[in-house]
Amino acid sequence: MSEWLTSIQIVAAPASLSMMMLGTALGIIVGAIPGLSGAMLIALSLPLTFAMQPVHALILLVSMYVGSVSGGLVSATLLRIPGTPAAMMTTYDGYPMAQAGHAHRALGLGAFASLVGGIIGWIFLVLLAQPLAWLSLKFGPFEFLALILLAMVLIAIASGNSLSKGFLAGSLGILAAMPGTDATGQLRWTFGVNELDDGFKLLPVLIGLFAINQIMSQILTDSAKPAAIKVEGGLLLKGSHYVRQGVNLVRSSLIGVFVGILPGVGANIGSVVAYTAAKSLSQTPQRFGQGCDDGIVASEAANNATVGGALIPLVSMGIPGSVIDAILLGALTIHGLQPGPMLMEQNPEVVHVIMATLLLSNVFMFAFMLATSRLLSRLGNLSLSLLAPVVVSLCFVGTYALANRMFDVWVMLAFGLLGFAMDRWRLPLAPFVIGFVLAPLAEEHLTEGLMQSGGSWWPIVLRPLSATFLVLAVVLLAWTVNRHRSTVIEAG
Repeated sequence: MSEWLTSIQIVAAPASLSMMMLGTALGIIVGAIPGLSGAMLIALSLPLTFAMQPVHALILLVSMYVGSVSGGLVSATLLRIPGTPAAMMTTYDGYPMAQAGHAHRALGLGAFASLVGGIIGWIFLVLLAQPLAWLSLKFGPFEFLALILLAMVLIAIASGNSLSKGFLAGSLGILAAMPGTDATGQLRWTFGVNELDDGFKLLPVLIGLFAINQIMSQILTDSAKPAAIKVEGGLLLKGSHYVRQGVNLVRSSLIGVFVGILPGVGANIGSVVAYTAAKSLSQTPQRFGQGCDDGIVASEAANNATVGGALIPLVSMGIPGSVIDAILLGALTIHGLQPGPMLMEQNPEVVHVIMATLLLSNVFMFAFMLATSRLLSRLGNLSLSLLAPVVVSLCFVGTYALANRMFDVWVMLAFGLLGFAMDRWRLPLAPFVIGFVLAPLAEEHLTEGLMQSGGSWWPIVLRPLSATFLVLAVVLLAWTVNRHRSTVIEAG
């Protein structure tokens, strides 16, 4: 209880509240601008947190996470361009409703669904994080290794229609993590380059993949966007509109939470599953895609609930549930905090600060969107010529500030080109990033396990938990391969 009181005092301090409001507002703004993303914003903001206290840095980054997922609603509704992949399903009903002259209704329903989804995600984060952390304290190195392998399989099979491309992208991420010092302290793959002794730093890799890559894509594919639909009227609707969506709100939020818990699956899958469930259970499924309230609510409740769900494995086991969670994992490490079960043991106030931030940023998100809906509607008309110089400048400054060396800048540019090429070849970026982050952890646990067992691999299949994780990974992989094969046969 004392940790909760300490955390409340930290979050209630003026500096902390300012960070939370700034982060949430920036996240909404970036999410509302097509071509920018929450991952880009958080990666660019990470260098700015170096001089901050760890709790202030996490408050800023977590609130950006919440805001960016919510902000995608605006461009999805007014431009039919999802500001974030998670808002893809919102375009199906949000844009038709806006075209019919009810943009305020679509945004009002979406903002309220985002609030409810975020609060339900927060409830499950509070309820499940500590029990899972206590359970994972009983894990040995082989259990963590098997869990990481299961996470990698989940990430690969959830990354688009092509299973082979998901595994290829994940393998490339693992290869990118190889240069530097291995778990035994020996140098490998440095090719005589001293700067590679510590491997590729996470920050230049992320900024290259998500910021430089996106700017290059926008410049080379820039086309005239439709003018954003104007918002007439307030976003706050009558209570009866929200009450009618009660069952849909809870069901979609629960789907979002449990999809978010699965490593690498992400908010876009959560919104698809929730939207599909709402349509299947609706008495009027033909209305979906034509401006249906249920479709907007299902998508937005689910994608915001996945934020709380994805934070559960991050704070309890140190396993990132999404690309943004991988960046948050890096932020914890940079600020001297040990992700995983020991975070709950050694720094419980940090975990409680993350929980409190998730709740408050969702509440502030709803208030901010109600107050600035007309201003947000104009963001979609911003020109790339105004945004690109600012973003590129931040990329160079933030990357160079990491260690005051040009090598990191060249790494950023190289990974920007790699990300651009992967997009062109339709290789998903999420498996690459998660593979890059998890590969060193897997190697560390493998080395520790082999040292404990005298070089024997048998404990990974003989211990109950590690064997269970491995069996799940094999079953999921086999089921996915069989499903893809059946799809190919039917198409042929």
